[in-house]
Amino acid sequence: MPRRSRALDRAAAAGTRGVGRPPAGRREHRVRFWEAIARGASSVDAATEAGVLPSIGVRWFRKGGGMPSLDLAPVSGRYLSFTEREEIAVLLAGGCGVREIARQLGRAPSTISRELQRNAALRTGRPEYRASTAQTHADHRARRPKPAKLAVNPELRRYVRDRLAGSVQRPDGSVAGPDVGWRGRRNGPRRDRRWGKSWSPEQIAGRLRVDFPDDESMRVSHEAIYQSLYVQGRGALRRELTACLRTGRALRVPRARTTRRNKRFVTDEILISERPAEAHDRAVPGHWEGDLILGTGRSAIGTLVERSSRFTMLLHLPPMEAHNSPGTESSPAVTGAGAAAVRDAIADTITTLPEQLRRSLTWDQGIEMAQHVQLRLDTGLQIYFCDPRSPWQRGTNENTNGLLRQYFPRGTDLARHSAEELEAVAAALNSRPRKTLAWRTPAEVLTEYLTAAA
Repeated sequence: MPRRSRALDRAAAAGTRGVGRPPAGRREHRVRFWEAIARGASSVDAATEAGVLPSIGVRWFRKGGGMPSLDLAPVSGRYLSFTEREEIAVLLAGGCGVREIARQLGRAPSTISRELQRNAALRTGRPEYRASTAQTHADHRARRPKPAKLAVNPELRRYVRDRLAGSVQRPDGSVAGPDVGWRGRRNGPRRDRRWGKSWSPEQIAGRLRVDFPDDESMRVSHEAIYQSLYVQGRGALRRELTACLRTGRALRVPRARTTRRNKRFVTDEILISERPAEAHDRAVPGHWEGDLILGTGRSAIGTLVERSSRFTMLLHLPPMEAHNSPGTESSPAVTGAGAAAVRDAIADTITTLPEQLRRSLTWDQGIEMAQHVQLRLDTGLQIYFCDPRSPWQRGTNENTNGLLRQYFPRGTDLARHSAEELEAVAAALNSRPRKTLAWRTPAEVLTEYLTAAA
């Protein structure tokens, strides 16, 4: 029969209180979860990688406001780890004493003795040592809660709240703007938003030094304001004030997730860095750049520009049958700007050209190119994608889109233009002399190449 541990007996005599129900995951689970979130994974995928239920990962993300709720740095070896606590429980159940356990773990006997006294499980009425319960006790004891600066300084909190969410007033002093309730999430596009002064946290933090140059208590960093908005339980700013931020996000979105949103079809093998050198130096015709120009009512026109000759072709994306019917949040796009429509429009247009003019196509990382694999199979075009937020990598196409705005201004319905009208605009651009072509027209340059190739 295993002998009793005097350390456990002392724990029972002390009557150590429990800390409540153990958390859903240990520290290592939370660290793996937030590291996966930082890499751009969704809450469900990060939870699976961390080894916890997806619902737990979603709860962690929402409770933390999208921000890690713990320090992700490795724990110092000075403290016992969960693995060591498991070994203590096994050796203790095998009848080993404190000094024998300490010798096998390479720890001081006093460390093992204090561990048994402090972190024993007492809920059953008799002292026991369980690794999971001991880890919960240790984690709870290691907390060093520090009140937020905005929570303990009412004047500073009032200043931040007024600049962030102060009402917009008409000349007569009445409050302007729509009456928008708080739903606990971002309102989304094409919806009214709450009107406020809407100073950014960085503007508020910078203005404090101007308004209170001699009062050091009226100082707060913009990151502290963000944390008070997003992290629950800090007792400072209510989360509904996030509606007054420029983004309107109720949860903070990790940077890696925003750069990869809706771009899972783009791999490293098809980025612009893999495009052949002949396309970069414009030495050989047949390399194209493409994009969409957008109008009201979700209307769009596709543009294709050949890099060496600047020859332009326009893609007609007519509205679908449901264009005039009322839409909902879940209804599909009512123009031909969907992935399938863009794929068919590019294929129908580009296949009218000779094969030597169908070498590659460079596009931005828009969701309209999600079916690029099928497009490559249909046309033989090699598809490449620019880096995120790098329009200069398609400089020729961006310049052409600016020229097209003379015919298709912003804020107009582009769906009303027919395919014949688009052909007429493209012909006008292709017959316009260009300085970069020694005052020849794009049509002339492309014709010279086809004549020489024949």
